[in-house]
Amino acid sequence: MEILNMLMASGSAGWTAWHDWIKIIFLVVMALCAIFIVLVVLFQPGNSSGIGALGGQTETFLGKNKSKTFEHKMKKLTVISSVIFAVLCIAFAIVSFLATK
Repeated sequence: MEILNMLMASGSAGWTAWHDWIKIIFLVVMALCAIFIVLVVLFQPGNSSGIGALGGQTETFLGKNKSKTFEHKMKKLTVISSVIFAVLCIAFAIVSFLATK
């Protein structure tokens, strides 16, 4: 917050220039993160439990070692990139709100 206060105190022209650069950086990183989320979700394999789930045959060797599978890594990447995207959206909203003051 001190950095933002210093930028705002340095004059409105200085803050406007910084605001524009911060806004552009956030938008570019958010766009890259959104594209990455779409790609990770598209690469995830579908649920293939199918008819075997009715008889309880879903427990296999891969089910026991699920943390090492490709599917688990893709789910983990999806969660991480979604959290980063959400944090960037909130930060962008804060910077935009401070710019209007």
